[in-house]
Amino acid sequence: MESRRGPLKSAVPSNVVSPVRRCSRTACGRPAVATLTYVYADSTAVLGPLATYAEPHCYDLCAEHSERLTAPRGWEVVRLLDGSTPARPSGDDLEALANAVREAARPRERAAGAGGPGRGADPMEVARRGHLRVLRSPDN
Repeated sequence: MESRRGPLKSAVPSNVVSPVRRCSRTACGRPAVATLTYVYADSTAVLGPLATYAEPHCYDLCAEHSERLTAPRGWEVVRLLDGSTPARPSGDDLEALANAVREAARPRERAAGAGGPGRGADPMEVARRGHLRVLRSPDN
């Protein structure tokens, strides 16, 4: 299409548009690393890993803005962990790992007990299937 001044040009050439999503904050051009959504019914702001595609009612934030995020008074901010940073193990995780190592180190004959199922090291254990145990109710 031509005008009196020559051929019309697109306002933004398609080869200049970056596939990298940028922070939604005004005047911030850093790459986005997190997505912010609001749950108005619960007065909650949810900050999680960068969504796979841009949503109209979500905001992409860079690392700096996602760390400094605050919510209005009376609102709660929920920060979801992303898969790129390893989570620190809790005390329960470490205890479960220690128990699993102890269980694996026990000889099979002693673990099964001399009198068949239910007579192993744990008197409440009735049966075993792989790593799962069936336990007897304490009132039986």
